Amino acid sequence: MANVSGTVGTVRAEGARDDRIFPEIKPIAALIVAVLIAAVAILYLVPDRTKDFFAWEIKPTMTPLLMGAGYLSGAWFFIRAIMSSRWHHFGAGFLAISTFTWFMGVATLLHLDKFTPGHISFYAWFFLYIVTPILVPILWYRNRVTDPGTPDADDIVVPPMVRQIAMVAGASMLIIAVLVFVFADYVATPGKPAPNGMNIWPWNTTPLTARIIGGWFALPGVVGLVLPRDSRWSSWRIMLESQMIALALILVAAARAWSDFHTDNPLTWVFLLGIAGLLIGATSLYMTMESRRRRQATVVPA
Repeated sequence: MANVSGTVGTVRAEGARDDRIFPEIKPIAALIVAVLIAAVAILYLVPDRTKDFFAWEIKPTMTPLLMGAGYLSGAWFFIRAIMSSRWHHFGAGFLAISTFTWFMGVATLLHLDKFTPGHISFYAWFFLYIVTPILVPILWYRNRVTDPGTPDADDIVVPPMVRQIAMVAGASMLIIAVLVFVFADYVATPGKPAPNGMNIWPWNTTPLTARIIGGWFALPGVVGLVLPRDSRWSSWRIMLESQMIALALILVAAARAWSDFHTDNPLTWVFLLGIAGLLIGATSLYMTMESRRRRQATVVPA
């Protein structure tokens, strides 16, 4: 561990690459977990009561269900961050979350008239997405310098092919996110007519909820672009766990809100098959890599 000597004893160097987590990270993460769990309780458990309990009324129920799935996966990510002892185990996730908060913040400012004024959930939402687009990138930027780039003792390497596939998937989702956000008026139902006269999104949206959904695509999109730069499985594990939770809950949500889907829209099936494919791929990768890691950990050096 690097140290520097000063006039008052010996202190740890500010730029020491010892993979430490700065002290402010975990209390902030704990606060975020509390907020996310409260959001999950509303959006995923009682998605038809957003008018009473949330920052604005959201219809149909598939949208709050999707949001609730994402927030529960986010709560798991921050819980794992609190439990972690090394920054690199979850640090890459802060870049993806930063992008997501910017999507949410801009969408909020563009559609302030759609929110329920005076509702405590509105104040919580507004505060969260005005503060976190600035706070989260700062936390990442400060703490990133502690990552030494070295693997854990029981680490294994993520294969290059897996990293390439993740990058392609991430780029695809980020492109979808940007298109949905920029052209939200066309995605919304009813909205500006699509070129083929069909609903563009698999279920009804408004310009606001279309942009919110865009943010939920941006988050895994950035994950897919950032993680391949790091071959350490220990840097992937927490993010993959979080994404698996979200994907599984979205599929459960689709079953719960099946009547919301436009089954005559080919994109409905693209969406569902895409989510199912990502879940199968992520789960297979996780189980394979964890099995390899455990086998390697049991090998006794000669």
